[in-house]
Amino acid sequence: QVQLVESGGGLVQAGGSLRLSCAASGRTLSRYAMGWFRQAPGKEREFVASITWSGGSTSYADSVKGRFTISRDNAKNTVNLQMNSLKPEDAAVYYCAAGYRWSSVVHDYGFWGQGTQVTVSL
Repeated sequence: QVQLVESGGGLVQAGGSLRLSCAASGRTLSRYAMGWFRQAPGKEREFVASITWSGGSTSYADSVKGRFTISRDNAKNTVNLQMNSLKPEDAAVYYCAAGYRWSSVVHDYGFWGQGTQVTVSL
């Protein structure tokens, strides 16, 4: 089992930046593909970004491509999401997830953090 804890959320003005971090314990993250997902009130959880176990490949939702960057440091057992040029529609609870398959599908990830709130003001 791997336990995930997100941090770095908060309130930011539109156009600003935030860096989310996901720290793992229990098992090394190097055996998992990692993903970031988000869920806004009244909406389903949606894919944001994912990265392979080695960090060699990444994937992004079209809505964040060019603005967000996912990265990982297996030595530190962390995964990060750098979010730039934030928009009000980016506001949501952001979740870090670990899975055995590199995927954009929620159900492919078996381990989830508790989430961190991102609020974007005009």
